[in-house]
Formats: sequence, C-alpha cells, structure tokens
Amino acid sequence: MNDSTKIPAPHASPARDPLFSRPAWTGIVVCTVVLALLPILNLCFPDGSALHVSNYTVGLVGKFMCYAMAAMALDLVWGYTGILSLGHGVFFALGGYAHGMYLMRAIGRDGVYQSNLPDFMVFLDWKTYPWYWSLTEHFWWCMALVVLVPGVLAFVFGYFAFRSRIKGVYFSIITQAMTFAFMLLFFRNDTGFGGNNGFTDFKRILGYTVSAPSTKAALYLITLVLLLGALLLCRWIVTSKLGRVLQGVRDSESRLMFIGYNPLWFKLFVWTLSAVLCGIAGALYVPQVGIINPSEMSPGNSIEMVIWAAVGGRGTLLGPIVGAFAVNGLKSWFTAAFPELWLYALGLLFVLVTLFMRDGILGLVLKLKRKVKTGPAENSGKDAA
Repeated sequence: MNDSTKIPAPHASPARDPLFSRPAWTGIVVCTVVLALLPILNLCFPDGSALHVSNYTVGLVGKFMCYAMAAMALDLVWGYTGILSLGHGVFFALGGYAHGMYLMRAIGRDGVYQSNLPDFMVFLDWKTYPWYWSLTEHFWWCMALVVLVPGVLAFVFGYFAFRSRIKGVYFSIITQAMTFAFMLLFFRNDTGFGGNNGFTDFKRILGYTVSAPSTKAALYLITLVLLLGALLLCRWIVTSKLGRVLQGVRDSESRLMFIGYNPLWFKLFVWTLSAVLCGIAGALYVPQVGIINPSEMSPGNSIEMVIWAAVGGRGTLLGPIVGAFAVNGLKSWFTAAFPELWLYALGLLFVLVTLFMRDGILGLVLKLKRKVKTGPAENSGKDAA
C-alpha cells in the first residue's frame, strides 16, 4: 500500500495525544479521587460539619456523571466518526425506562392503590401487566433490557440508514424525527409506560431503600466506576486500528471504500455501541433522580448533548465530560437565578463556541498551553535576531 492509499491518520498520534498525556492522566486520577470522596463525606460527617456534603450535591454530581457518559457516547460517533446524531436522547430514555420497569415492579403494594400493579395501571383499570412487562420483576433481566433495547433499535435503524448512504444533515434530521416519534408514542397512556407522568415514586432497588443515603452513595460510586470504564473502553477503541478506520470514515469515506473497507459495518458498530452506552447512562440516571418520563426523549435534550460535546471539545473523549459538567453546572445556577433566560443563554453559548472556540474548552486549554511553551523560545529567537 503506497502513501496515497493509507487510511487518514488521526489528528494526533495516540502516543503523543496531549489530552491523554501524563498531566491529563494525573488530572483524571485527582478528579476521580475528589468525586469518590463526596459520598464518603456525606455519610461520615453530620449536617453542620464543615466537611459534610449534602444529599443534594451528591445527587446532582451523580446526575452530571450520567450526562457525561451520554455526551462521551455521542462524541464517539460525532467527534471520531463524523456522524452527527440529534436523537441520542431516545437511547438515554429507553435505558432509563428499562430500569424503571424493575423499579416500578419493586414498589409492590406500597403504592397509593396498594395493588401489585403500578398506580397508573390501576387508574386506567388494567387487570394485568402487558406482555412486554414479562420478567421485569427480575433485576438482571431489566439490566439486559437496558443494553438490548437501545442496542437493537440502534442496530436496525443504523443498518437501514447507513446501507442507504444517508449522511450529513439528512441523517441528523431523521435521528431527530426518530426521537420525536418515540416521545409522542410514550406520551400515550395506552402504551403502558405511565403516559406523560412516566415512572416515579420508586421505593426499593435490590431490597434497599432507594432514598437512603447509603443507597444513593452506592449508586453514585457505581456511576463513577462505569463512567471511568466507558472512558477507558472508548479510549482503547479510538487508539486502535479500529479507531483509525473510524477516523478514516470521518475524514474521507470514499477514499476508505476505494482501498477496500466497507464503512457500513464500522459505522454500525460504533453507532450501536454509542447507543448502548447512552442506555446505561439512562439506567444509572433514573434511580438517582427518581423519575423518568417522555420529556427525556424531547429533541431539545438530544441537542443539549451535542452542546455538551461541542463546549467541552468534540473528538477528545475528555471534552464531552468537561462540557457536560460545565454546561449542566451553569444550568443549575442559571435556572435558579434566571429561569426564564436559560434557553437564551444556552443558545448564545452554542453560537459563541461555534464562532470563537470551535475546539471547545479543552482545545482552548491546549492552545494556551502551547503558547506558554513556545512563547519564551520565540522571544529568545527575536532577541537573537
């Protein structure tokens, strides 16, 4: 194979990738330790103590980590494969609903109507569970659904879309149409998913009280571990030969086909994996937040995921994590201080990032770092001249 037919190389060699250099890994370890300490401080120190971390803070950071995993999953297809999805909210929500089915079954007779059926089914005068609720009283079956439901949907949708060579803005539009269609479907009461109220009022998970601080701490730490696991998995993929092929799809798909690769199966793999990671993030989100409803499938939520990745820096894996924390932290403050202005602020943020900071927060950090390193050398060269 001569130079003219090689797969387009990534923007940076994996061994020299500044986003995963020794300082970056040091930062990851430090952030992980700090995040892991939050639930410990919450449990070990009483209210009023200077070291106490509130239940609200633990729940909020746990939610941000779920968002970070979803943003990183989106970056895998957008930043590294060039596939812009505006429908990842549906995979996030389906994972949440799959876990929510188990949580609703675990309520038992503790609901308002003291029935074995969820309250919304009793209200609608249903006598038995629909067939697709079968075996959902078993935790591990629902965990399998968390992976299978978003994965199968993504595989079937992606197969027909990619086989038809749909790409670019057209692919983005049909993914947005998909999530909007699912949102309308789940808003219906006769689908058996709680209508516009969705699932809420959870009581237990694996026999433990969901609202107990120890349970919240365990869910938080599980989320942290899975976020790190997802980061390592994605990092391994993008630095492997598979990752180089994916970046070849992004940079020059026709050239990749010319040298004998079939992009269909590579795109389908990364698309399905991204959907599964989003589903897992949604499943972790539900017990920590305490609710899942069709609004999670709204096109606006999927667009927010794109903004997280863009603000942090797409094509970096770490960038979407930073973006998810930064944007949602800003949202938490903004919606409390100026709730009616948040959507305008979000739109303005996206426009400013697109125009002036196209590489996101991490790209800006790297640019400043390069200026600091090259500044003295340039100055000494000028002085010598």
